[in-house]
Amino acid sequence: MPSSDWRVPARYAHAEHISAAGFAWEYLRRDEEYRRDYSRMKVVPQGDPKARKAFSERWGLRFRRRPRSSCRPCPAFLVALAAA
Repeated sequence: MPSSDWRVPARYAHAEHISAAGFAWEYLRRDEEYRRDYSRMKVVPQGDPKARKAFSERWGLRFRRRPRSSCRPCPAFLVALAAA
């Protein structure tokens, strides 16, 4: 992932117009520990609910699934939980 110089305001002008969840994602995706955990999660079988639960609880994320009526298997998508 290319790094951006956080000291250059023009590079973050878009942040004024994103949702709280979008802002949280911008922060989270730069976290080295999260990126390492995510890399480990990509190799865990989808049928391992304990690993998925531990990952989602640690990072405040939840997995969203497609409806079961879908013909094709689809990987779970990560969705940031919006702060209430």
